[in-house]
Amino acid sequence: MKKRKHVVVIGCGFAGLSAVRALAEYIDLDVTVIDKKNHHLFQPLLYQVATGELNPDNIASPIRSLLSKYENVRVIRDEVTTVSLKEQIVYTDTEKFTYDYLVSACGAIHSYFGNEKWEDYAPGLKTLEGALEIRNRIFNAYEIAEKEDDPEISKQYLTFVVVGGGPTGVELAGAIADIAHLIILRDYRKINPELSKVILVEGGDRLLAPFSKKNSAKAQKFLEDKGVDVITSNHVSNIDENGVTIGKDLHIKAKTVLWGAGVKAVGVLGSNDIEHDRAGRVVVEMDLSLKDYPNVFVIGDEANSKDRHGNPHPGVATVALQQGHRAGRNIVREIEGKKRWNFFYFNRGKAATIGKNKAVLECWKFRTSGLMAWVMWLGIHIWFLAGLQNRIFVLMQWGWFYIFHRGEARIIMEKDWHSFPVAKKE
Repeated sequence: MKKRKHVVVIGCGFAGLSAVRALAEYIDLDVTVIDKKNHHLFQPLLYQVATGELNPDNIASPIRSLLSKYENVRVIRDEVTTVSLKEQIVYTDTEKFTYDYLVSACGAIHSYFGNEKWEDYAPGLKTLEGALEIRNRIFNAYEIAEKEDDPEISKQYLTFVVVGGGPTGVELAGAIADIAHLIILRDYRKINPELSKVILVEGGDRLLAPFSKKNSAKAQKFLEDKGVDVITSNHVSNIDENGVTIGKDLHIKAKTVLWGAGVKAVGVLGSNDIEHDRAGRVVVEMDLSLKDYPNVFVIGDEANSKDRHGNPHPGVATVALQQGHRAGRNIVREIEGKKRWNFFYFNRGKAATIGKNKAVLECWKFRTSGLMAWVMWLGIHIWFLAGLQNRIFVLMQWGWFYIFHRGEARIIMEKDWHSFPVAKKE
């Protein structure tokens, strides 16, 4: 009897989940999914968890539930420590897994450009834990400002600095501005609205660099109309408990600083002799495999993949989804004795929302902004959200917020983490 091939997939984000679904359709194949989290996360809506518009479980789905219908798929919750590409073994905290094919889709984490100490003062937005930490800081700041008698100290708690003018930073700044203007003034009695300030800092010469200059300018205008102070062409030189220093001279006193300026790949393959770029991403071939290890595929934010003209693919969800499907299908095709296909990205466009009723959207030559772009942005995100229940709940909460200007997911969580020791297998 012919031995069934075994595929190990590391990570179950957009890329990993898409790969597993493509692989699972081939029943003569065993698939093991390893992820240190038990849930698949819809990262584009993390900022709405961070600003109290959505609950965490609205944008997360249990991996086991998403894959339960595939009998040839096994899910392991564990953390990968190392991978030996020569021995074809994946090592985790408690076990080891041999494979015939490996798909690495570990994603990316925040990059502070060598200033890792800033993370304590400026948390990023890549995980549910990070979103909840940001939510705690935002609403704790308002609680403290409500009790503070000194207007100067109150102003520091009511000043929010967002570093990074990409989609994450723009969406986060717009949402915080909506909190200040649509929610807080009604629920707090003592806070002086004139002291509240949101500042967005971008090192480049404009916001949303991947977008057209016209939509970039519109996004900045939308933010400024909401009261956000936008600073461009200036880099942050320091962040501490007192606020942010921009360049050499400008210091902004702020108790809440949020990071959205850069990312770097999660390097589970770093112990192997393979090529990486500056951001730690693994350089892959046109078919998404490694040059010296054709049975290993790297996809999503962990991969440095290029189109046929040598231009890198953007680190967005649509790229990850398409890469996952292509990697999975290439493995199946090879098992069936067919030739692999190269990866070609079908650009479905890009969009960013700037608070209520405002967004920018581009799809090929079609470009729009304002209310129409915002409605289209809503539809796109509902469509790609995993799970029918999540789609219904998110749509209901968006409707509630739109009509009543109230975000009800503003619970401040106390930190109470527990760890459970797990016996390691020999």
